[in-house]
Amino acid sequence: MNIREVVLKYVVINASKYGRADFKAVMGKVMSEVPELRSKAKEVVDIVQEVIKEFDSLPEEKKLELFEQYKEEKKERKKEIALPPLQSAEKGRVVMRFAPNPNGPPTLGSARGMIVNGEYARMYDGRLILRFDDTDPRTKRPMVEAYEWYLEDFEWLGYEPDETLYASKRIPIYYDYIKKLIEMEKAYACFCSREEFKKHRDSGTECPHRGLPAEDTMDVWEKMLAGEYREGEVVIRIKTDMQHKDPAIRDWVAFRIIYEEHPLTGDEYFVYPTLDFESAIEDHLNGITHIIRGKDLIDSERRQKYIYRYFGWEYPMTKHWGRVKIHEFGKLSTSSIKKAIEEGKFTGWDDPKLPTLRALKRRGFSPEAIKKFFISLGVSENDVSVSMKNLYAENRKIIDETANRYFFVENPVLIEIKGLEFDGEVDVPLSPKGGVRKLKGESRVYISSSDFNRFGDGEIFRLKDFCNVRVVSKEELIFEFADFELKNVKKGKNIIQWVPESQAVDCEVLGLERNYTGKAEINAVNDVGKVVQFERFAFCRIESFDGKLLAVFTHP
Repeated sequence: MNIREVVLKYVVINASKYGRADFKAVMGKVMSEVPELRSKAKEVVDIVQEVIKEFDSLPEEKKLELFEQYKEEKKERKKEIALPPLQSAEKGRVVMRFAPNPNGPPTLGSARGMIVNGEYARMYDGRLILRFDDTDPRTKRPMVEAYEWYLEDFEWLGYEPDETLYASKRIPIYYDYIKKLIEMEKAYACFCSREEFKKHRDSGTECPHRGLPAEDTMDVWEKMLAGEYREGEVVIRIKTDMQHKDPAIRDWVAFRIIYEEHPLTGDEYFVYPTLDFESAIEDHLNGITHIIRGKDLIDSERRQKYIYRYFGWEYPMTKHWGRVKIHEFGKLSTSSIKKAIEEGKFTGWDDPKLPTLRALKRRGFSPEAIKKFFISLGVSENDVSVSMKNLYAENRKIIDETANRYFFVENPVLIEIKGLEFDGEVDVPLSPKGGVRKLKGESRVYISSSDFNRFGDGEIFRLKDFCNVRVVSKEELIFEFADFELKNVKKGKNIIQWVPESQAVDCEVLGLERNYTGKAEINAVNDVGKVVQFERFAFCRIESFDGKLLAVFTHP
């Protein structure tokens, strides 16, 4: 074993994260990997100090080579998180489906279904079908824009459906199948009001229309299609078992009348299938082999199996998973978000405070982080309660290595440093991968009000990567130059970010609880559209610059 090689590895890995290797951190990693070195601690201390010094003296090109070398090694050591195998799945024969109601854009909840179904189709060299279950033009009225948003977000997440279907455009197919069931006397026209049928359902007794001959039900069906009935006057029900132990399974509604214009098909149809009927037919026609749905939809499977039994079809394999609750968002539903947007509580579907993929994309989240987050949750029936901090951690692993660093000071205070005799630029690290950015080392600089308020008269603080400043009189705004030596100031909170007055631009960060205003260094303008780290503040995505820099909060 070559001790110096082990030390170099951890020096490089640590420096890639923090700009410069920390002695204690490197020692801890080395001792953890090679415990037998504990008896030679003094010797290891000398080697670590030497290697850190040697690494610091290397040219930037060589450092970048080492960063790349050990980044690959680090990746290889990571355990790949994968989904559990699908029951009875065969390579090349798996067909998965994701079937949203497009009454709004995809949310984090949608992303789970998109990712898991997409991953299984990829794992088994199968097919993925995106089907819009949009046959309710009123209660969950589709949004025209949402259809395209789903396609865009699928692509953003890294999946491409093999086929995209619109249930609202396939209504005649469902008409054909309900006519067959009517002819088989497995479906009938019911004129009971909701209240009347509820009494039959709860008592387990048949409604008086259940025994209608097929030709009579067919006549009613034709009149429904001709528009001769009012809404709610008649529905078509599937015969099941009126003695079934679960009342929700008893003679459920397959078709109802809704006189409402549909966003895609206009007023072409007004007799619409329920989700259970449409989905049952489509899953068969599309050759779906496996369905992953919430355990709260177990009744849907039980209802649909009656249709499969009547037609002699084989029902797909099903997997029921538990709910995922994300603490920070509570029970925000698509309909409640839409209402809040209309009331002005949110600026739109991409408001940073929302759990939509459009909002997360705007905040600068990596689709790979979202993918890993949901795959790690698995597909068990247990309900899962997690925090966005888990997603933040996944995203941080990805962006921390590439995000450029800049200074941002909230609620800025302009101070003047007396006695500073420096006329030039300061080299400040740009990112963990290397590189520098230039800041003017001038006497008038902005610092944040929170830092300004922390330091008392006589205290010394350091402008990061520049100089040390002594507070002479905070009340009179008198500050003086102390020295340039890093060792003469305490680390941690005493090293603060700053922005030269001549290189400062107004900046606003759109946050989750509130927005933040202040000054940012002009260099950040170069990264419009990218995620950066405002040091000691947060990761943010630079959204635009029009004299004022606008950024969106990503996460701490």
